[in-house]
Amino acid sequence: MSTAGSELVQALTGKILIIDDEPEICSMVADILRDEGHRVTMAYDGLSGLKHLAREMPDVCLLDVWLPDIDGLRVLEKIRTQGFDVSVVMLSGHANIETAVKSTRLGAVDFLEKPLSLEKLLLSVENALRIRALRTENANLRTRMEKRYRLIGESMAMIHVRETIDVVAGKNSTVLITGENGTGKENVARRIHENSPRSRKPFIAINCAAIPEQLIEAELFGFEKGSFTGAVQSKRGKFELAHGGTIFLDEIGDMSLKVQSKLLRVLQEQRFERIGSDESQDVDVRIIAATNKNLEEAIKKGEFREDLFYRLNVIPIHMPPLRERGGDIIALANYYLGVFCAEEGITVKRFSPDVERCLLSYNWPGNIRELKNIMERLSIMVRSEQIDVCHLPDGFVPEESPPANDFQAFHFVDNFRDARAEFERLYILHKLRENEFNISRTAEKIGLERSHLYRKLKVFGIETDTEKRFESGEN
Repeated sequence: MSTAGSELVQALTGKILIIDDEPEICSMVADILRDEGHRVTMAYDGLSGLKHLAREMPDVCLLDVWLPDIDGLRVLEKIRTQGFDVSVVMLSGHANIETAVKSTRLGAVDFLEKPLSLEKLLLSVENALRIRALRTENANLRTRMEKRYRLIGESMAMIHVRETIDVVAGKNSTVLITGENGTGKENVARRIHENSPRSRKPFIAINCAAIPEQLIEAELFGFEKGSFTGAVQSKRGKFELAHGGTIFLDEIGDMSLKVQSKLLRVLQEQRFERIGSDESQDVDVRIIAATNKNLEEAIKKGEFREDLFYRLNVIPIHMPPLRERGGDIIALANYYLGVFCAEEGITVKRFSPDVERCLLSYNWPGNIRELKNIMERLSIMVRSEQIDVCHLPDGFVPEESPPANDFQAFHFVDNFRDARAEFERLYILHKLRENEFNISRTAEKIGLERSHLYRKLKVFGIETDTEKRFESGEN
């Protein structure tokens, strides 16, 4: 049998629990299902059935409405409240619409009347297995997505970002996320959505810079058939598709002034019109915008509406570049390396100390996006369990890496005082990298008061995210 065929058979067979107080019906149904390749267990009352559920963890439960101890609807309630991951098909010899509706509301995937039709029974079980398989697949996909979009890091900047997200996630205020390309702005938007009451509704992301100006309005608001050349049928826009959920407008600084005007109306009135339509539509969406541009400068140049900026900038969140998050770099690299190794089904790899030093000294112009790409490449291309310097791409190994006893760094120094200062600068920089740019730990390791180390950093022009906060009085 082909691989695809094997997967199909596996997907349509499973563990089935029958809970019914009539042994004859249980035995008959069990025999039919076993002939189809299913594994079957039976219980004759509700409490025994719940024990079987906890012990057997079946894929599908065929549950009779009328049971001698507690009725099937009560069992169904307990299945849901106790978190059993099972698709339930209700059975009843005294069916009525009210019972069928109630069981559906409680989460049953089907309702079958007795006497049972063999064809309907098998079809219902097959559908229940498909539903459970899809639920499992969606849960796995959600887990993978959460891993890919996690906000890793314990730098003060990232702690502040996470604290802000926790505060604003439950609100409906618009959020404006700023930062360089690749710093993780979409990760922030997704985390806000996933922690909000809108999490079960759509999250729709659109890159305003990637869509031509003449198409962006149609993409956002949709259009009616015949409204322009090529509009052969009506189409819903992103705002309609995101109704009840969140729309993420990435690179909003590239949006044309015409579309900005229409977006402002949506923010003010929660209404819009499709292109070619005079009929307004109500829409309930939360808008999260992001940009790598300085919008205040764009306002001065007449490229961005000031009123739209203030409507968007209710909750500002800034994502720092990776080069200012020295203490997070190794944690991020290890995390994404682990994610990609797990996806490939291979042993998690580790970095040599020299590789860690190279990662810390690299400037990361592409920020986290670049780091993720490098980690994915290393997870695939490096066959050994340890990643060494030779495995790193060009540009990661500093060209000026003299050994400890090499005095080339001091050739330009003309006097002892400057040489001593240069040695101190190189020594402090080396120790900072060694301690992942943790200021307190570095100060403790080299025997300096933390305030004294901060002053040294300022003198030598060594900037870290923590040092900037200390100078501004935030620490």
